Amino acid sequence: MKNWRIEAIILAVGLSLAGVFVRNGLSEFSSRSRVVTVKGLAEMEVKADKVTWPLTYKVLGNDMVSLYNEIEESNAKIIAFLKSKGVKENEINVNAPEIIDTKAERYNTTVQPYRYNVTTVVTVTSKQVDLVRGLINEQSELLKQGVAIVSGDYRYNVTYDYTSLNDIKPKMIEEATKNARTAAEKFAKDSESSLGSIQRAYQGQFSIENRDPNTPYIKQVRVVTTIDYSLED
Repeated sequence: MKNWRIEAIILAVGLSLAGVFVRNGLSEFSSRSRVVTVKGLAEMEVKADKVTWPLTYKVLGNDMVSLYNEIEESNAKIIAFLKSKGVKENEINVNAPEIIDTKAERYNTTVQPYRYNVTTVVTVTSKQVDLVRGLINEQSELLKQGVAIVSGDYRYNVTYDYTSLNDIKPKMIEEATKNARTAAEKFAKDSESSLGSIQRAYQGQFSIENRDPNTPYIKQVRVVTTIDYSLED
């Protein structure tokens, strides 16, 4: 009988303590659950600050020596044209020519008028974006000198980049954070609560894309932050 009473007391104490722990746990869970997660968006349009312009031309022939001399002469004309317009020498790079020998093509069954088809690329990589954009419209001047710049090959498209992201990151993060807080305050007001402190914050990745297909030299920078705020009564 005595042992039974001791066991009953121990059981009662255990149940009582369990109840306390459960209540505390529920209270803590309830407190944790009063959190609102919001996202803040920041967008900015910027001008590209780097341009890569491949000037591509082709030459055809049967004699490699003659083709080499023609390529050297054409490259010299292109480089002279670029320098005369303000492009710096260290912004110009002459790529190795791509040579197709039609007689060496295993699956070529048609007779070609020329044995060699050579593609040559002179690449301009510059921070002078506006200057290069103007020169792209003036490249027909090279045609008068016998150099026909070709287009249409996806490997040699003009590309524009924005390389100064670190300069605008702080401002954009600040704006995204403010926008997230505005959303959180609205939610708190609608739920008849007060907005508490930040519990967690996640900075999303920055994305840089063309504003539209027609103006690739204008970039749209975008970032989304995700923030957890506590809600208080």
